[in-house]
Amino acid sequence: MKHRIIVLGAGYAGAFAAGNLARRLSPADTEITVVNAVPDFVERMRLHQLAIGQDLAFRKLADVFAGTGVRLRLARVTGVDPERRIVAVTGEDGDGELAYDTLLYALGSSVAHHGVPGVAEYAFDVTGRSSALRLRERLAGLGESGTVLVVGEGLTGIETATEFAESRPDLSVALAARGELGAWLSTKARRHLRQAFDRLGITVHEHTGIEAVEPTRAIAADGTSIPADVTVWSAGFAVHPIAAASGLEVAETGQIVVDRTMRSVSHPDVYAAGDCAYAIGENGRPLPMSCASAGFTNMQATAAIIARLTGSEVPTTGLKYYGNHISLGRRDAIFQMVDGDVRSKSWYLGGRTAARLKSGVLKGAGWGIAHPTFGMPKRKRRLTTAPDRAGVRVAA
Repeated sequence: MKHRIIVLGAGYAGAFAAGNLARRLSPADTEITVVNAVPDFVERMRLHQLAIGQDLAFRKLADVFAGTGVRLRLARVTGVDPERRIVAVTGEDGDGELAYDTLLYALGSSVAHHGVPGVAEYAFDVTGRSSALRLRERLAGLGESGTVLVVGEGLTGIETATEFAESRPDLSVALAARGELGAWLSTKARRHLRQAFDRLGITVHEHTGIEAVEPTRAIAADGTSIPADVTVWSAGFAVHPIAAASGLEVAETGQIVVDRTMRSVSHPDVYAAGDCAYAIGENGRPLPMSCASAGFTNMQATAAIIARLTGSEVPTTGLKYYGNHISLGRRDAIFQMVDGDVRSKSWYLGGRTAARLKSGVLKGAGWGIAHPTFGMPKRKRRLTTAPDRAGVRVAA
């Protein structure tokens, strides 16, 4: 029987991984299924553009995987049983169970509320297409005197605030930062960032933690009231509790604890990639939840799966960051180089050149998703082991 590989999630990590597996493993030995809740590939890095009213073309996953041999199951994952090697799903066809021999868990993340009162009820976010469209509708209804507060000084917060201010100069846009704006950047890059905020008329509330969100304002830790017709919450990400509930070993964050090859430390038939993987980078610290980490971890996970199934030595891929790329609207950006400890180097690239570079990165990622088996070899690798349905591996 064929070795059943199930990939949970078709975001940046899952979609790339499924294509890589299909590109390199023989369909005579393997059956690859991708489970995703929505029919389209969602470019998460561009959802702030969607929210402010820009029209984005979404690729149908059925078209993405057409002709690759990858099966697509449109369903929401409701549970994982790693002891029985079963995934529970629900969708238009009702509830069901999918059996696997190898599982790649890449369900990503959603917005982290951090228990702040009012966030779930009144705040908006750009971590998913449905939430971005909800925000888009709300922003479209704001008049010229509307106020928008973006909470969070990370990459998502900065890109959201600058995109909104550039696209809707009629709005009053502000950003609340728990610390100093751009504190991790080099001196020159930080100056460039502040100049961009000044140019776009964005008000910055530094050293301001938000303790509550209400319909028309946010309340800071010191009791200050910040007017906000719309509060956009971008203060971090959180993973779905499915992994923790399944019995897989997870970190305090709920992420699956993996070894250097992205293999679960508690269940060797399970791998994790993207935001849901608690992976240690080359600097000895956990990889942050980001698109770059999705790239590192999915390449490592697929390389390990392929090597173990085909009897090859497991390679190691790099888990090292080289820089942060931050869009500041459509015509400005910052690319900040970092060292091995993810500390900013003195060199950075800014302005239109950096913006064109970021645009190229986004287009390249989208093209890669649309062509998941590009460069597919004529001869694919055969498996050297076959699954025993009782749970052990036997020689093929």
